[in-house]
Amino acid sequence: MAFVFDPDVLQSICRKHLSLPLEEKFEAITDDLDKEYPNRIRRKKTWVFKMCGGSMGMLSIMYASVTELLVLFGSPTGSEGYTGRYHWSHVYDILLEGEMRCYARGQFEPAVYKPGDMAFLRRGYDKGYRMAGHTWMLEYSRGLIPTMLIFGILGSLPQTLDFKSARQQLWEFSRMALRELLRGKI
Repeated sequence: MAFVFDPDVLQSICRKHLSLPLEEKFEAITDDLDKEYPNRIRRKKTWVFKMCGGSMGMLSIMYASVTELLVLFGSPTGSEGYTGRYHWSHVYDILLEGEMRCYARGQFEPAVYKPGDMAFLRRGYDKGYRMAGHTWMLEYSRGLIPTMLIFGILGSLPQTLDFKSARQQLWEFSRMALRELLRGKI
């Protein structure tokens, strides 16, 4: 299966802009992504709350298809929780600011990720994680993305009753994924 995005290219783009203030960093990364992947990146940032696995943050969807998802994600205050176990998707997190610590079952010292580092969650695996205050990342997922929505959106509804954020995420994902399907990208 051919994918639009390459995790190493995403990391390289992010690393170029680490010294910029946060909002300028988001814009510079968006500009470079748009140059590297023309007509694929959603430039408008629409931030919604995201709670899953006990962790809360904000996200803005930059690209969505049935097989790929690219978002900006983070929190100004930090958070911690469970990554989820995605049986059909890999997840790559490229740190832009702050620090993230992750651990797997039986791991007694966390893996520590700093700006420019890329954390990887292999499909079928899960981790605990903690984002320090003011941690932001570019998150890229590849695989069967609709299966991730069950945990990522629908799983939090009984806890939060945040129908507005859930509806907005589902709407944006569906609209972008449909556009990619019509484009011929499955």
